[in-house]
Amino acid sequence: MATKKTAPAITGGSAAPSVQTRSRVREGLPNPLGATWDGLGVNFALFSAHATKVELCLFDLDGQTEIERVELPEYTDEVWHGYLPDARPGTVYAYRVHGPYDPEAGHRFNPNKLLLDPYAKQLVGELTWDPAVFGYVAGSEDLTFDERDSAAFMPKCRVIDPAFTWGREQPPRVSWERTIFYETHVRGYTMLHPAVPDHLRGTFSGMGNNAIIDYIKSLGVTSVELLPVHAYVDDDFLLKKGLRNYWGYNTIGFFAPQPRYMATPFVNEFKEMVAKFHDAGIEVILDVVYNHTAEGNEKGPTLSFKGIDNASYYRLLPDQRRYYINDTGTGNTLNLSHPRVLQMVTDSLRYWAQEMHVDGFRFDLATILGREPYGFDEGGGFLDSCRQDPVLSSVKLIAEPWDCGPGGYQVGGFPPGWAEWNDRYRDTVRAFWRGDDGQLPEMASRLTGSADKFCKRGRKPWASVNFVTAHDGFTLRDLVSYNEKHNEANGEDNRDGHSHNLSNNYGAEGPTDDPEIRAVRLRQMRNFIATLFLSRGTPMLLAGDEFGRTQHGNNNAYAQDSEIGWINWEMDEEGRELAEFTRRIIALRQSLPMLRRGRFLTGQFDETLGVKDVSWLTPAGTEMTDEHWADGNGRCLGVLLDGRAQPTGIRRPGTDSTLLLIVNAYHDVVNFKLPEASGGRHWVCLVDTNRPDLEDAPAFEFGHDYAVTGRSLLLFMLTPRSTRHRDDEVRSYRHVIAEFDEAWGGSLTVTE
Repeated sequence: MATKKTAPAITGGSAAPSVQTRSRVREGLPNPLGATWDGLGVNFALFSAHATKVELCLFDLDGQTEIERVELPEYTDEVWHGYLPDARPGTVYAYRVHGPYDPEAGHRFNPNKLLLDPYAKQLVGELTWDPAVFGYVAGSEDLTFDERDSAAFMPKCRVIDPAFTWGREQPPRVSWERTIFYETHVRGYTMLHPAVPDHLRGTFSGMGNNAIIDYIKSLGVTSVELLPVHAYVDDDFLLKKGLRNYWGYNTIGFFAPQPRYMATPFVNEFKEMVAKFHDAGIEVILDVVYNHTAEGNEKGPTLSFKGIDNASYYRLLPDQRRYYINDTGTGNTLNLSHPRVLQMVTDSLRYWAQEMHVDGFRFDLATILGREPYGFDEGGGFLDSCRQDPVLSSVKLIAEPWDCGPGGYQVGGFPPGWAEWNDRYRDTVRAFWRGDDGQLPEMASRLTGSADKFCKRGRKPWASVNFVTAHDGFTLRDLVSYNEKHNEANGEDNRDGHSHNLSNNYGAEGPTDDPEIRAVRLRQMRNFIATLFLSRGTPMLLAGDEFGRTQHGNNNAYAQDSEIGWINWEMDEEGRELAEFTRRIIALRQSLPMLRRGRFLTGQFDETLGVKDVSWLTPAGTEMTDEHWADGNGRCLGVLLDGRAQPTGIRRPGTDSTLLLIVNAYHDVVNFKLPEASGGRHWVCLVDTNRPDLEDAPAFEFGHDYAVTGRSLLLFMLTPRSTRHRDDEVRSYRHVIAEFDEAWGGSLTVTE
């Protein structure tokens, strides 16, 4: 039977201590939610549709001692509120919320449990796992009621003064067509960096170090995508194993930065980091987790939402409201169908965009955000809110378009204005370069923007966020060094992490001194990097892949706040050469408009312009036929991108450089006949991953049989004829060379 009761008043003993009330409290306002300093005092407002009373608890500056308790006097539109003229920035607070404890009806109120404000802008201290932080008697059924006070084990909230002088800071506003994401981790990126002072490592101040920003800028990437920086907690089972929740996908505060990442007591430290990135022309994108919270299922702790209004904040089973719908695999799912929960998420996004000046968001398990009780709906409340919101519709929105719920895989299913992580790109590119059978048709689609997924409703190729590796899975070096995952350090007997890695060790598991194996691994890493940046779509590079960092075969480093998860900046010669190759490929992408055009390719002949936008070629230099596409043994493909094709919706010929991309996943040499191309003189080789030095760009005549090394990629650019009718194409060709030289910082010599 459920324990259905109204939680008792706190009188002392094993429950919360009795605290005298002295503050002058006024009615205050129901908006804005949270704790808001207005220069004279602080307004406190907390949503709860089912509470019977809300107490504001005030603490000393360290958050150790509760010094005062104030009942919020007003209740307006399901918001409890009050105003304290004696409060100011720095005030430490939390809540106790009274109401029915009836889990079978979805209610879990327990005023013995100190609760974090969902709108808190800063947290003080860390969670200590103790039986007192559970609303029920730990170790027994969750229908029981625990009367122990949790305050001593809870982090607290702090009132902030949001004032900050941004000065001349301007958002970079990088166009989608030029965007290159660089996924990294505030702590892992800086913990071992020699230029970051010890006391700043692992923090926003460390991330904003000039040496860090200068290096990222030197790569040519435009947008840093940070793994979660919202306040989160470490899982108890990890702490017991001496581990931590390193990635941070366990949010407890959607407005507060993670305290572990702060070197100062002030949240403006985050703003300083953003201002420095913006000064360098680099965007800041946040990986955000609005699909679940750290409170888990019915057996989880009561830290905030569960004790404030469990039935409103979470999706509960309709006929068994004691239990949670678990579309996330983490125990609970936020209920974005509730207007106040939807408001909290959109308020949080606007706060980070407007107050913290971030440039966009990558949404973890974003399908959940579009799921209504009846299933995923691209016209659901949250997705509609983003589309019509003048703030959110103007920043970059990137979906991880899957979850573990019904109908959870939605790649290509998000509405216009959204970009999406494209795991089909990842898996196809991995399988192709591994040499798997039957990959040519799929590879052709992935190289050209995945039109089969995204060419609808006016969406553009940039909607496909292309990646080969990400934080979840093997690093690039490990992808070519391990056949199997090696997650023993996670303490789960290597059972965690996925086994479908599409990897290849090329003859030795892990590090090796064999020169042949090392050579093919390096060439494959160059193939992956070149494929990523020469494909249409928005590329995302995992930090450290540019110089071949390793996690020693661990493909699930979520708990590795250690040298496994941190980036080791001690590059060897191979690493430095790979980093230089990456810089050159990025510079090449940014200088070649054909790779960034905002139109999907059709392969249809345009009779008016007399041109095909793309032609698919066999090694014989002829066009692919149905028979060629159906040949499962095919490993080599040419992609001819004609710069004369219509570049925009205006019907006119293009003047961009014509390109020929050749990919050969066969293990041996394939002779490829370079095709004749209208309006050109010969082909200039810009990339050969078997010969990564780009300083020399040799020219080849039409019909030349180029010996394409096994497992290699090539890129050629057409040299246009110098005639009066082709002056614009000649100028475009010369501009490409000049822009590349400027972006790369070198000088490309074309030998004809």
